[in-house]
Amino acid sequence: MFPLFNTVVSWFLKKRKHQIELFLKYPIDVQRELLMRLLETAKNTVVGKQYDFKTIYDYKTFAERIPINQYETIEPMIERTRKGEQNLFWPSNIQWFAKSSGTTNAKSKFIPVSDEALEDCHMKAGKDMLCLYINNNEDAGLFNGKGLRLGGSSAIYEDNNTYFGDLSAIIIENMPFWADFSSAPKTEVALMSEWETKMAAIVNETIDENITSLVGVPSWMLVLLNAILEKTGKKHIHEVWPNLEVYFHGGINFNPYRDQYKRLLPKSGFRYYETYNASEGFFAIQDINNSSDLLLMLDYGIFYEFIPMDQFQGEDSVAIPLEEVELNKNYAIVITTNSGLWRYLIGDTVKFVSLKPYRIRITGRTKHFINAFGEELIIENTEEALKRVCKKTKAQIKEYTVAPIFMDGKSKGGHEWIIEFKEYPESIDYFTELLDNALKSINSDYEAKRYHDMTLTMPKVHVAEEGLFYNWLKQKGKLGGQHKVPRLSNNREFIEELMALKAKA
Repeated sequence: MFPLFNTVVSWFLKKRKHQIELFLKYPIDVQRELLMRLLETAKNTVVGKQYDFKTIYDYKTFAERIPINQYETIEPMIERTRKGEQNLFWPSNIQWFAKSSGTTNAKSKFIPVSDEALEDCHMKAGKDMLCLYINNNEDAGLFNGKGLRLGGSSAIYEDNNTYFGDLSAIIIENMPFWADFSSAPKTEVALMSEWETKMAAIVNETIDENITSLVGVPSWMLVLLNAILEKTGKKHIHEVWPNLEVYFHGGINFNPYRDQYKRLLPKSGFRYYETYNASEGFFAIQDINNSSDLLLMLDYGIFYEFIPMDQFQGEDSVAIPLEEVELNKNYAIVITTNSGLWRYLIGDTVKFVSLKPYRIRITGRTKHFINAFGEELIIENTEEALKRVCKKTKAQIKEYTVAPIFMDGKSKGGHEWIIEFKEYPESIDYFTELLDNALKSINSDYEAKRYHDMTLTMPKVHVAEEGLFYNWLKQKGKLGGQHKVPRLSNNREFIEELMALKAKA
């Protein structure tokens, strides 16, 4: 790369800043105009005719006429599209489906990704991420070197002339030439599906490159960076890539990993930029240095609504538009997109920390979950897994809770369980093995993270003494029918309290 290339690309990206300033100044107008465009575009689809999009002229009618949907409700129509039917919920042909997991009734879900969503949402967001960073850092030299991109399990599969895979793979397949030119590893390596081979190939390809930025999920990136140090024998990453200046991260909570990254990347002034994206769309980007707040991007073909979590009733909830949200209140997100997701409940919760402009922080999921490593484990997964294992082992469970074991240095992450049995299994080791296998069969993201112990190790199961959970609730003043043991937690607060109480028993 040459400095001139960096200058030209930086100039091009800065031009986008003027469009961003438009939705910053007129956020509600931009969102309402976008909604009307989506309705007009899809008026002759099956869904458009079902709800008579032609006669919807305002938000009130839109919200009254179209129900809020979760994946299970729209899955039959998505499956029809995967088998070749078109114009069901979006007029342009949809060939791409982002494979994700976390649904109640299926191991994986397949989110439609239209050409419009690829271009006007995901690709646009990638440019904006760089645009905002460069505008905040005049000394940025990203394009003097290459950005190291680390996607998920990135194989693309064909089925009925449609294609599915991780969103990262779909994006890499559709990248503009200049983005591929400035990225590492090369596409054929980035799209490898076998993780151990892929990791080794990325290490070998990138250790002699001039890497200036990192992009990827923190848990996976941590594994890669430790492999880089092991291969090179260096003490920290800046000894390998002296011009590395920023890490763009998202997907899971970064806080548990922050100290470990500081040890790996100790250079003063090294920057971290957070993004908020999912298979369903790209939603928000950190737009200020050294901030935990994310700017809600309002011109990506996504119309937003929000459900106050204190009134959350799933698909029966009442949503409110953007102009009615309040500061520091927990909301579930509902989206309508240019891939034909109409009033779709994605399962994430956020709070607004600013209304001028609209900035958010991710607060969690609408259900109990663990997503410390991108495994997206939800309570339906654990309940079904325990049901299967108890059937095989004749065990009966009274109470349980699960929490993550965070990575520490080169040690892998994992899940720690405390289970109080009514009827004990003959072997806890066998019970644990069956539990792990059941979770793999139910949740494809958990299965990927457990592959060859790459990120997650075997679950650690503790047997609770009789009455442990009862005594814990009593100690907290929470006995009674309205107080329940939290099944899954994305931090270790509850399990540490239980383990301390267990040690005293």
